[in-house]
Amino acid sequence: MAALFTGKVLTANRERDEVETERELGRALENKVLLLYFGSGQCPRCRQFSPLLKDFFLRLTDEFYVERASQLVLVYVSWDETEEQQSAFLRSMPKCWLAVPFGDAFKRELELRFAVSEVPTVVVLKPTGEVIVRNAVEEIRRMGPACFRNWQEAAELVDRNFLLAEDFDDCTRRSITDPIRRLKYKLDKKAEAKNRERKEEGEESP
Repeated sequence: MAALFTGKVLTANRERDEVETERELGRALENKVLLLYFGSGQCPRCRQFSPLLKDFFLRLTDEFYVERASQLVLVYVSWDETEEQQSAFLRSMPKCWLAVPFGDAFKRELELRFAVSEVPTVVVLKPTGEVIVRNAVEEIRRMGPACFRNWQEAAELVDRNFLLAEDFDDCTRRSITDPIRRLKYKLDKKAEAKNRERKEEGEESP
């Protein structure tokens, strides 16, 4: 994926820091599905879609929703008229989004490469730079975070977050009868408590 950005610069959302392709950017994009979001904070259709995309992204990557972030990264390609408009839009979006700097000619290169002629457009790419979906806007609207699994399979991502041995053992112990066993355990504990209370009451009576 980094090959797509060779010699280019992206910026970290809400900060002036530049992300260098050879180091930080390479690590940021490695083994991940990449979303290129062509949009604008002034476009009425984008104003309707952007909150959906924000929620979609957070539900896949934010620790409030998931135990570990999905292998997903997003780069915003602005169609805003001014740098101030771009900055204002990005301030309302997740901090971990990346962005093509305002006015960078690379924006036009991406538009031509992926035949983008309107916004909003979300191009979904494999880590190799191959296209998975030309425009996933309707798919995201229709399926929400569920569509990420399809992209993940298409991208053939390597999941490096392997389960610990004890986690694996715990998973293998689980079966369809687990809820029944848990219910029986609770009933047994209640019965034990009642028997204990009766025994104590018996000892207290003369």
